[in-house]
Amino acid sequence: MAAKIYTKTGDGGKTSLIGGTKVLKSHFRIEAYGTVDELNSFIGLSLDYLRAKHIRNVLPEVQDRLFTIGSSLACDPDKESGLKIPDLHESDVELLETEIDTMNEVLPEMRSFILPGGHVLVSTLHIARCVCRRAERCCVRMHKKGMEVHPLVIKYLNRLSDYLFVLSRYASHETGSEEIPWKPRV
Repeated sequence: MAAKIYTKTGDGGKTSLIGGTKVLKSHFRIEAYGTVDELNSFIGLSLDYLRAKHIRNVLPEVQDRLFTIGSSLACDPDKESGLKIPDLHESDVELLETEIDTMNEVLPEMRSFILPGGHVLVSTLHIARCVCRRAERCCVRMHKKGMEVHPLVIKYLNRLSDYLFVLSRYASHETGSEEIPWKPRV
């Protein structure tokens, strides 16, 4: 028999960090790793629509890094968890930069701001980009409040949002969808 998914321990509005410390479900750490989880889900949805084989190989790597980040954010830095949490590496950021540069080689020069839309994949990637920026803001907020957040986490999320923007443009290109330029009312 499978273990029950519900424990009822969070019914009072608290949960545990890795290491056992109880915190409110509204705690900065919970907000941060919950936002990273939301981002990971939107990337999974994007994968469901994506056809480009090369990108289909990159996004699972991104999802793995997001689990790494979520694990890091879920740890109580003041307690030894006894668990080996996977590490993020500078090479993870470099991979995103390489992918951005590769996609940009085939994309037309941007001449205006671009509105999300034109294809369901493009819109989903823009949503993922926005959620990524929110995750980054959560981590920056934690850092500014003196909570431990590895600087590479913030750097990775920053670069990932750039990657998702370029990927949304690349998806427009790959699907034959026109990018929707923003035409400000004057």
